[in-house]
Formats: sequence, structure tokens, C-alpha cells
Amino acid sequence: MNETDKRKREILEERARALAVEPREDDAQTQTLEVVQFMISNEKYGIETAFVREIFPLKDYTPLPCTPSYVLGIINVRGEIITVVDLKKFFELAEGGITELNKVVILQSSIMQLGILADAIMGVQLVPASAIEPTLPTLTGVRAHYLKGITGDRLIILDVKKITKDERILVQEQVQAGQ
Repeated sequence: MNETDKRKREILEERARALAVEPREDDAQTQTLEVVQFMISNEKYGIETAFVREIFPLKDYTPLPCTPSYVLGIINVRGEIITVVDLKKFFELAEGGITELNKVVILQSSIMQLGILADAIMGVQLVPASAIEPTLPTLTGVRAHYLKGITGDRLIILDVKKITKDERILVQEQVQAGQ
């Protein structure tokens, strides 16, 4: 084996060793974020798939009396009652009404389950963590608090942990009989 062949072999072995090293689990998880992408008031939003239990078509819902305006109502998902929140009203965005295209993104965290009304589901996307910027100064008001960040292509990533921990989302009001 001549000198050039030996050098090529050394380079190939060095590359093989580098490729054989398994990535650390925390590095792999922080490099990309898998999100369900959906539309609300002509804006693209994303939620980490780790919090998405399922996507459910909005066929029928029951409005709830004595709840804030952003609580659309409840739905029955195979015998389980899920509260549906209309983020358009919660974030004070333009409303467009409900159509047969609306879907409910059912979220599940260790604290609660709830549904978020979406105008349309765009699909699942892998987002590099480095592509997520802090929120923009133009995103003000209540929704700025619930954002994890925004990507260059204007995908707004929601922070599900903040949404599910918020006291305003938990409706615990009791109505006395006879009122």
C-alpha cells in the first residue's frame, strides 16, 4: 500500500469513527421540533406533536353557559368530553365563523386535555430549533405570552405548557341553583 492509499484509509477510518458515535439524546431533541401546523385567522400556527393527542373534525359542539366567550363549548370524542377553546377570540384575532373545514387539535399535557379550534390543518413539519426566533415586537397583547417563538416563514410556535397552565383557560365557575 502506497502513502496516498494509507492516507485515504486513515481519513475513511476517521470519518467512520465520527459517524459511528451516537448523538446524545438531548442534542437530538433540541435540534428539531416536530409540530402540527394549522391556520387561525390566516396565520400559521404550530404546536409540538408531543402535546397533540389527535386531530378531530368539528361536527357538533355544545356551547357552555357561564363561560368566557373564547370557550367555544364541549365536544364528545368517543365518550370523552373535551372543552374546545377558540384561540381567535382568546388572542383577539379576526373571526371568520365556523365551517365544515374546522378541526379541533386535541392537546394533552400532564395537567389537562383541551381542544383548540383550527380553521384548517396544514400538516406536520420538522422545524430546526435554530430557526425559531423569539417573538416579534409586533405580536403584542395576550397572544405574545403564549408563544414559544416564530420561524422565518412566519410559523408561530405556541407554548402548550403555558396555555395548559393558565388559570384563564381553566373554567371552574360554579352556578348556584335558582340564579
